[in-house]
This record gives sequence, C-alpha cells and structure tokens, in this order.
Amino acid sequence: MVWNDSLASCQEKYKSGEKKPVNSQLQKQFITKAKKNEDREWLSEVSAIPLQQSLNDLNQAYQNFFKSTKGQRKGKPVKPPKFKSRKSKQTARFTKGGFKVGQHKVYLAKIGKLKIVWSRELPTAPSSVTVIKDCRRTRIALLDIS
Repeated sequence: MVWNDSLASCQEKYKSGEKKPVNSQLQKQFITKAKKNEDREWLSEVSAIPLQQSLNDLNQAYQNFFKSTKGQRKGKPVKPPKFKSRKSKQTARFTKGGFKVGQHKVYLAKIGKLKIVWSRELPTAPSSVTVIKDCRRTRIALLDIS
C-alpha cells in the first residue's frame, strides 16, 4: 500500500516535470499523514519500521534505475520500479529496534512473539528479520549483514 501510493506519486511528479521527492518527504506523506486519513488509519496498527523499509527499498530501486540509465551501473539495464500486487509475494522487513531474537521465539514490533524452529544455529546476531508471505506459506528470514 505504502509502496504503491509512493510510486504513483513519484510517477505523477515525473510526468509533471518535477523531481522525485526525497525519502523523508515520502515518509511524512505516506506514513505519518496517511495514518491520520480515515482510509489508511489501519497503518497505525502496524509497526512503522517495515513501512519505512518499503520506502527505503523504493528509493533504492529508483537510484538503481537512474544509475543504470546514466551508465553508472554495471550489468544489464535496470527497469523502473513497478507497482506491487497483493497476489504476489509480500514482505515486511524489521531492522534493529523492531525485533528481538530469543532461543525459541522471535519478537516483532506490534505483532508479538512468534514461535520459531531453527534449521541451524545463527553464526552471529541478525541485523534484520524479514517476514515473507507468498501464496503457499509465511516464512521468516533472519539476515546478518556483516
């Protein structure tokens, strides 16, 4: 929802000849102000961390696209960001402060404790937790970026 609304706004600004808004402006408009809107007040019930990460990802997608069009990025050309469908894979990434990892549970902000079965021991403390929901199941991925 936040990704698609922000992307639509960025595309609209581009068509009118304006520059893409900076990330902080998008966060203010599509997270902070949107929570006060009757249609989007449900955003207050979820953690702001995955919402902010969604806009960070959109910003990175635009940076990759612009660098690619200018020839500043190696590899094959990158296409502009696309709208996301509810039917496709959905993700929510929690960064530091948004999760705690215990021996048999993972705590996620505004969600609570989730039981977890480890497939292997973690070599270090994770830097983020990604909850992935696809058509078959919901998975949790713990990432360590060292």
